[in-house]
Amino acid sequence: MIANALIVTIALLLATGFWLMGELKFLIPYRHVLVHQYGALLLLWFAVVFVNLFAAVYAIQRKFFLKDTGRKLSHVDNQALAGHFPLPSSDDSEEAD
Repeated sequence: MIANALIVTIALLLATGFWLMGELKFLIPYRHVLVHQYGALLLLWFAVVFVNLFAAVYAIQRKFFLKDTGRKLSHVDNQALAGHFPLPSSDDSEEAD
């Protein structure tokens, strides 16, 4: 789930970055000055945005994609306890050794 959130976060930041590069073309003559004077601040801002966006994507994934996981897992557990689910017995694992 963390990998999926990371991929979505990177994709969103890349899309935003490409959009900003298109919108801020008038700053091209000043890029050396901007990077030299404000590079550290821009990097810090980017890191904060990345962490916040990652946390938001992760929370949304947990909210919507893990909605019925507990109910599904309890159903599998009930099937295993009732004997309707093919699980290897402890005797089979000892014989394999």
